[in-house]
Amino acid sequence: MRTLKLISAVLMMCLFAGCENREMRVQKLLLKGNKALEDHNEEQAAYYFQEALKLDRCFADAHNNLGTLLYQQQKWEQALTAYNSALSCKPTFLPAYFNRANTYYELKQYYNVLSDVDKILSMHRDTATAYFIRGLAAAKLHNYPLAITSFDQAIALDSTNAEFFINRGTVRIYTKDWDQATSDLQLALKKNPADGNIYNAMSQVAIHRQQYKEALALINRALEKSPQQPYFLNNRGYIYMMSGELELAKSDINASLSADPNNGWVYRNKGIYYYLTGTYDRAAELLNQALTMDPYIDQIHFHLGMALLKSGKKAEACKQFRMSEEAGDQMLTADLIKGCQSL
Repeated sequence: MRTLKLISAVLMMCLFAGCENREMRVQKLLLKGNKALEDHNEEQAAYYFQEALKLDRCFADAHNNLGTLLYQQQKWEQALTAYNSALSCKPTFLPAYFNRANTYYELKQYYNVLSDVDKILSMHRDTATAYFIRGLAAAKLHNYPLAITSFDQAIALDSTNAEFFINRGTVRIYTKDWDQATSDLQLALKKNPADGNIYNAMSQVAIHRQQYKEALALINRALEKSPQQPYFLNNRGYIYMMSGELELAKSDINASLSADPNNGWVYRNKGIYYYLTGTYDRAAELLNQALTMDPYIDQIHFHLGMALLKSGKKAEACKQFRMSEEAGDQMLTADLIKGCQSL
């Protein structure tokens, strides 16, 4: 998602020989670990960081860099433990706060992301990346005003970063501000025309406007930039579904699932596929799985409610519809609302 901060401590000479030897040894081990990590020798890097920690259990730099190694291996819980140790040893260690915020994001602990960003900004107000991370977390929590404000602040500090504009445009898609979303994405395109994420986001504008032919052309441009990218394949599958091309949709969604089985959005789209093909119990099962993986997936409660309703589980369906309304999906029809009023 974002570049983690790897610390290379400066070698320091101590006044006393005993201290000098220990300090020099832990610093040299740290540098060796960093070099091994840069060379993608993860096992060797872990060895050096752990050896440094044997000499100094509260060596924050080694805890932080070990966390970075674990993060790159997608071992989020273990990375979190390492960053917690770094901050326990050094409570003002800014890079570890950034890294822990990134890890909380991967763990979908978005309120903890916001807490760490607040700590970062209390120490350094003019940090564009911190505002950007806050915007990402706020968007996941459907707090779109905070997300927009955060991306505005990031852009005010760094207007060259295309990713800031892409994400502000994406939030504006959620708020149905199509023109502003398009404007943001066009600005991003000027800054980085090679980024497939821009075309992917543009396709979302077209989807919401029910312009599926244009959406398909845009997502295909995204796939030209990043062939076989799982998120793009999943989104193209959704476009195919909305266009009635169910077999093409199934092929793309399955390919996305094979490439990234941990993406809850794929299970959402596969659930919608089974709903459209009349297999309602299977649809509900997949949509429940998506909800378990990520409770913040867009429109998940509405689609699950529809699958449950078609399965004859009206009370459960109405519960999901109420949650859909609370999430701000704005997808319920008058008939669905009326049908749930007696429950």
